[in-house]
Amino acid sequence: MRICVVALGKIGLPLAVQFASKGHRVVGADVDERVVADVSAGREPFPGEDGLGRRLAAAVADGRLAATTDTAAAVAESEAVVVVVPLFVDAAGVPDFGGMDAATRSIAEGLRPGTLVSYETTLPVGTTRNRWMPMLADGSGLTAGAGFHLVFSPERVLTGRVFADLRRYPKLVGGVDDASARRGVAFYEQVLDFDERPDLERANGVWDLGSAEAAELAKLAETTYRDVNIGLANQFARHADAIGVDVAKVIEACNTQPYSRIHRPGIAVGGHCIPIYPRMYLWNDPDATIVRAARDANEAMPEYAVGLLAGAYGDLTGAAVLVLGAAYRGGVKETAFSGVFPTVEALRARGAAPYVSDPMYTAEELEGLGLPPHRGEPVAAAIVQADHAEYRDLGAADLPGVKALVDGRRVTDPAGWRGVTRVVIGAPDGEGDARTSR
Repeated sequence: MRICVVALGKIGLPLAVQFASKGHRVVGADVDERVVADVSAGREPFPGEDGLGRRLAAAVADGRLAATTDTAAAVAESEAVVVVVPLFVDAAGVPDFGGMDAATRSIAEGLRPGTLVSYETTLPVGTTRNRWMPMLADGSGLTAGAGFHLVFSPERVLTGRVFADLRRYPKLVGGVDDASARRGVAFYEQVLDFDERPDLERANGVWDLGSAEAAELAKLAETTYRDVNIGLANQFARHADAIGVDVAKVIEACNTQPYSRIHRPGIAVGGHCIPIYPRMYLWNDPDATIVRAARDANEAMPEYAVGLLAGAYGDLTGAAVLVLGAAYRGGVKETAFSGVFPTVEALRARGAAPYVSDPMYTAEELEGLGLPPHRGEPVAAAIVQADHAEYRDLGAADLPGVKALVDGRRVTDPAGWRGVTRVVIGAPDGEGDARTSR
């Protein structure tokens, strides 16, 4: 089968490599000439995806994967098109469809009769049918269902472990009609592998959800659930701080009961998904008060953490404070909606002089992100923002002169911070042990 993957980002490129590994001929289309050049040479354009470098090099060497900037031409030679173009939204969750509209117009230009088009980018409910379908039809002169097939099939993977997640989770598909759904299911059955999941009521594999709208809602619902769950955990943590209880022990106890699956609280919720998709859901369902309250609770956590630091240290005016971690989560070189940005702003609002360090970023890279890099300046206090593994062994000896630490991720070892006022979100007197929350 000839397949075109539109957008070779941190999801699209692993998908293209996966499809090629099943013996199909894949062309990746991207507007970034540097990315196209790297992929054409068999080089990873970004680090951190387990197994990608080796598998990419093999697919390019075997002639099963190529890259181009000409989307229309790649689509014209393909039987299936998978679209993973990023969709950007503002703070209110209003989508900016500009990039996806441009990609869709290029796809329509090259669309041929019988081609399957699958959108994997997370979308507001109704977008596939009401926006992409008429745009593809108008641009190609073909009719959905009879002339081309159209489905929504959300990506459900986490960067850093895409190949493992592709095997683990059922692939959800929803078509704009029955013929499109059948074609979509058949396509994904040919390009993916699945591990056995005895915990599932239905067999693992490709699941037809009955409509594009159902598949769109499934992706928003599963991600919004995580945000609401974390928001609840953060509320519990703040109350635990007020009453002197270790919330991690409470959550661990609760989760021994099969109907309780409380997530971990923390300083921030970042990444491309959890902070964004609840807002996208609210764009469709503005009366969802529970969703809105959870999002607001999570957005308030960086300021809460800085308030804890002020309580432990005192007046932060003029104090040099080191924020440990620019990434939105440990082990991943990505700052999308990272808590580092509101944490730095909250520190500045209190008159502090913030610095940022991260083992995955150079000082120059941090500057490029608009963050003040730490170059060894003495600091009086610190906040752990990302749960990098390196911070588990970090101690007071590594930051001489530090008088207070707020561990926003419960990752540090309390034994290493004797003599320092250590505060852990949701733990009394800073005694929260990192092992309790893992």
